[in-house]
Amino acid sequence: MTDPDLPQPNPFPGLRRRGFLAAGGAAGIGALALTGCSGTSGPDDGSTGGGARAPRSGGRLRAAFAGGGASETLDPHLGNLFADAARGKALFDKLADYGPDLAAVPRLAERWEPDAGLDRWTVTLRKAEFHDGRPVTAADVLYSYRRMADPRKAYRARASLEPVDLDASRAVGARTVRFVLKRPTAEFPNVMAAFGTYIVPEGAEEFDRRPVGSGPFAFVSFTPGRTTLLRRNDAYWDGAPHLDELEFVVANDESARTNALLGGQIEYAHELSPTTGRAHEGSGAVEIIRLRNSAMQAFAMKTDRPPFDDPRVREAFFHLADRQELVDGALSGAGEIGNDLFGKGYEYYAGGLPQREQDIGRARSLLREAGAEDLEVTLDTSAVAAGFTEAAGIFRDQAARAGVTVHVRPGSKDSYWKDILDSGTLCCYRSGAMPIETHISQRLLTGSTTNATHWRDKDFDALYQQAQSTRDKQDRAALYARMQRRLHAEGGFLVWGFGDWIIGTARSVHGVERDAPANTLDWARFDKVWLA
Repeated sequence: MTDPDLPQPNPFPGLRRRGFLAAGGAAGIGALALTGCSGTSGPDDGSTGGGARAPRSGGRLRAAFAGGGASETLDPHLGNLFADAARGKALFDKLADYGPDLAAVPRLAERWEPDAGLDRWTVTLRKAEFHDGRPVTAADVLYSYRRMADPRKAYRARASLEPVDLDASRAVGARTVRFVLKRPTAEFPNVMAAFGTYIVPEGAEEFDRRPVGSGPFAFVSFTPGRTTLLRRNDAYWDGAPHLDELEFVVANDESARTNALLGGQIEYAHELSPTTGRAHEGSGAVEIIRLRNSAMQAFAMKTDRPPFDDPRVREAFFHLADRQELVDGALSGAGEIGNDLFGKGYEYYAGGLPQREQDIGRARSLLREAGAEDLEVTLDTSAVAAGFTEAAGIFRDQAARAGVTVHVRPGSKDSYWKDILDSGTLCCYRSGAMPIETHISQRLLTGSTTNATHWRDKDFDALYQQAQSTRDKQDRAALYARMQRRLHAEGGFLVWGFGDWIIGTARSVHGVERDAPANTLDWARFDKVWLA
């Protein structure tokens, strides 16, 4: 998801860029396509055992995020920014969410069970209450899903709910929903865990004055573009939070967030740059937390037009890339190399495929076979995301070693994602964490609406439908592996790396999960965090 980069009032007057640069310097980092903090790990993380501190109750934690200005809303179905997602997670619950490996885990749904055909799913809710004391019911779930699916509204979750026939779905008990699907969908739990699929009370439409959810924190006050104050929900089904209060503050400038953290005005700073992380890691002043494998970094080749309609040219480009050089130069080393596949370390990832390495000789040979020895291509890039312009320059120099001329074309930050979807032939691309199945369905099927590589293959589509119709998980994994072998051999994504997501906290903050990528349950999750 993208940050609109709107000018905002500075909630930290006196913390200007000059002051931060004097303290050590930082480069800005753009926002990802969304992704989650609970338990802890490590010798000084506040977890119990090994002499570490036990959780304690009390206090207010102040967390700074980039925001969206006066247009901000607490409507959980309208959110589109990291700040929206973090506030939504504090106030509301979903039926399911993503674990560290991007597999769906139960939340408001206590359990789910498909029928033999995988097109009927029975979901049983756990006993939970909204902040006003009303129980969460099947009627609330159906109302929420039907609201999100309203074609007249710009609710982000609408696309995720496309497989569900909400007219035919029914409540079959106070806490039981029978979902009817339009086709077999083995990964229906991913639908329940999708971004923005929060459950709200039946009939709820007004959220900015006094939103009522079932989340770990309840509403106190909200000033769009500035602050949101929440208090502990003592009746939360997953256990009352340790914190008394949670305050979200808006700071669009990364240096303002860093300065506020260093100055003790906040305790949690979201989305720090690799430069900032490196400058303060191990300094003792603050804690730097790296959420690994949070952002796929890639070049997207349009497979339906020259020169990339020839699979030999695509394979040649796979061999042009020095992935470690790209990670070191474009991400300042804050990440690890990729292997031309999305989802490294996630459920169903084909980790057994050989790691691609730079091979200029092989690249030259493939280009000769394709009659493209003196190839010239234009690489679209933009400052819309951290490392994009740097990656474009590095890859231009790498390609030159094989006689390929890459012309780097900078684009608008405001319209870049829309511009590259259908125009051009080669572009810089990035994605946040999501299940591999979701990545395939949204980006790699003939009918996918965000198919940036224009990969359209009927046999590939058929494999996906076969996987969705396969009940046995091991058999389904084998089908996903076949699909990934195809993509590794001739797909349109040159995935060169996976970037870290960097968070800064005060030394007094404990309980922040270190092993979860962004966009998962344990990112920006504050009900398990405490202050010591």
